[in-house]
Amino acid sequence: MLYRSFGRTGVTVSAIGVGGSHIGQTASEDLAVRIIRTAVDHGINFMDNSWDYNNGDGQGELRMGKALGDGYRQRVFLMTKVDGRTKELAQRQLDESLRRLQTDHVDLLQFHEVIRMDDPDRFFAAGGALEALLAARQAGKIRYIGFTGHKDPAVHLRMLELAKQKGFHFDAVLFPSNVMDWSFRSFVHRSPNHEAHGKQIYLESKTVTPAECLEYALSQPASVVIHGMDKMAYLEHALEVVKNFKALSHDQIAALAGKARQAAMTGKYELFKTTPHFDSTAKNPSWLG
Repeated sequence: MLYRSFGRTGVTVSAIGVGGSHIGQTASEDLAVRIIRTAVDHGINFMDNSWDYNNGDGQGELRMGKALGDGYRQRVFLMTKVDGRTKELAQRQLDESLRRLQTDHVDLLQFHEVIRMDDPDRFFAAGGALEALLAARQAGKIRYIGFTGHKDPAVHLRMLELAKQKGFHFDAVLFPSNVMDWSFRSFVHRSPNHEAHGKQIYLESKTVTPAECLEYALSQPASVVIHGMDKMAYLEHALEVVKNFKALSHDQIAALAGKARQAAMTGKYELFKTTPHFDSTAKNPSWLG
């Protein structure tokens, strides 16, 4: 397994992380447990999740919580996310996540779906989510604080600028990093890299292979790439790519992105940027508070 430093935390994480959304979509709970434990046994130690995955049914967290029993929890860096923009709702969602995950703390809690220009203001406002996260960190329920988003790098930059004004340091930032992103409303060109994620929809463009997609993401200056694994075959493929991985040069990255550029410029393969299709909080505004 390939390992990298996780920002300034001093923690070392695997370059591949298991995506909680896909764990909630596996064909059975037994398969989900087998995927997670096999991943950990092969050196993957970063576990991704969110309170709102799979339309808020909690299956991603519940299945991961079961898989991390029998000593597996102590072997991983566990992350989840909350949507609540208010202190009260963010705290409630975190407590629900901890119960589902069967743990007394997560290593990283992310303020999820920062996709609107006023989301940063709500996070830092009096009575906002930051107050809940700071209280949770003080209580030992979380170790590190980050945020996520997928809509536009301008929103990420506003979040970081407001944090700077407030004298607050985020430990992690999660955003999409893929061959399409290189050419269209690019996060990788404008945001600091801590974590990255991608989606299988890019393969529909028939411009790049699964291995090329993963090699591209791994070649970016990100600490960890979150990978969707709802089948054992996807885990096995990821392990094989990492085993043989050699970082692409800038020219190789540019050439790979160039193959996908024409498809990327339509925006049709990055629906999380151009449509509300992946915006869980737009479909469920009550989750924001």
